[in-house]
Amino acid sequence: MKPIRLDAATYRDKVYACWLGKNIGGTLGGPWEGQKETHGLTFYDPVPDKSAPNDDLDLQLVWLKMMQERGIPPTVGDFADYWVKHLGPYPWNEYGFCRRNLDRGLRPPISGCFENYYIDEMGSPIRSEIWACVAPGDPQLAAWMAWRDAVLDHAGGEGVYGEMFWAALESAAFVIDDPDELIHIGLEMIPIWCRISRAVREAVWCRDNGVDWAEARERIVRSFGHFQPCHAPQNHGFTILGWLYGEDFGDRLCQAVNCGYDTDCTGATLGSVLGIVGGTAVIPDRWREPVGEEIVLHKFTQNLDAPKTVGELTDQTVALGKQVLAQLSPVSELGAEAVTPHNVRSLLAANEKALAALRQDPMATCETVEGVELWLHYNGEPVLRPGYRKVVGVSVLKDGEPVEANVDLQVPSGWQSEAMPEALGQRRWAIRADEVADRNTVTVRVQAAGEDLEAEYVILGPGEAQGYGCGMNVPRCEKCHARLESCLCQEA
Repeated sequence: MKPIRLDAATYRDKVYACWLGKNIGGTLGGPWEGQKETHGLTFYDPVPDKSAPNDDLDLQLVWLKMMQERGIPPTVGDFADYWVKHLGPYPWNEYGFCRRNLDRGLRPPISGCFENYYIDEMGSPIRSEIWACVAPGDPQLAAWMAWRDAVLDHAGGEGVYGEMFWAALESAAFVIDDPDELIHIGLEMIPIWCRISRAVREAVWCRDNGVDWAEARERIVRSFGHFQPCHAPQNHGFTILGWLYGEDFGDRLCQAVNCGYDTDCTGATLGSVLGIVGGTAVIPDRWREPVGEEIVLHKFTQNLDAPKTVGELTDQTVALGKQVLAQLSPVSELGAEAVTPHNVRSLLAANEKALAALRQDPMATCETVEGVELWLHYNGEPVLRPGYRKVVGVSVLKDGEPVEANVDLQVPSGWQSEAMPEALGQRRWAIRADEVADRNTVTVRVQAAGEDLEAEYVILGPGEAQGYGCGMNVPRCEKCHARLESCLCQEA
């Protein structure tokens, strides 16, 4: 028997309320997205007749399908494969640059940070709920899976911390319901020095010290604001303000959205949190009836056999959650009735697995072969420049632990490769070439535990790594607004 047991019926109700709250909050905030001024909403404006399409939910539907087809836990390579398969047209900010890197052969985590200005934005924090819902009552497991997701397009940035924070908080919310305790558990999973941690703590401080909502919002903007409306730290502060300053479900959502900036994301995230904390009982009919049950996919989500209703999504999520808890969680399980041990808060705040994820190298790429992770460490940019010596490394891991192995690095014809002393847990080589093509392949061959394993990795030349201006986006179609290389007009 595991120490934390969740009542299966209550678990399902909370999952349903999570997805329903996600649709409600995203639909409320959608019309106001990107507007930085404060608003005065008390209800939907305009009042919808169905939920709005929202990438906040769609990307999680892709991850659901990924786990159903690939199994658990997903590898970082699985995320890359399914992004290419279903999300190619998304052009915005980090999404567009992630796909640009994948197209160049760069796989996560390096896909998330190289020539990507937007690693501190909201694209990954908004897809935290799936990890909480499949790992209820095990926050560090939820945060660990969230890291694998987030580095796809935010490696090394605040977006990673945001997704881990919410995944852990929401996982704990299946067990306890006090906002302050839940915020504390989420913060345990991320660095205390990151801007999201500091913005969240500022919002809590304002509530504790009697600062009114308007001044608290201004303090967040002054201390953590950014001209990009989707910058993550400010929006995390706004979500927490809505939660702590609002009086009930609807008022809390409006308080968050009324802060402005990335309003569909702040509303959607808080709607999910409130749904998990209180279940369907806390969501009034007046808020749920306008959005209904239907899930409406964004036009940029392609070739996905997704659940059609919130009920179908709930059933599929619960089925996957049973598998994850049975196979991956040492602390949480489902049963006929809930069991909450006396040390539940210590169990929920345990963070070793989350911290282990954060110690992994963002300036690297990982391929999983026969359950073994083969990491190529670029030790900087994934680029070899003619005439420059560059040191790269390889590490071999299984279940997060180093594996004894013989490792060989094969480089393109005309390149020089010299073995270096092992350092930083890496087998290392100094590589050099007088001429470097735009895209080059190196091969790692490993002999470990009687198996021969092999993986290929891309190293760019300077012709393929000329930089990208801050605040710019990848080219998009002027008509359908999709990423140009995945233009929807070509399908018409």
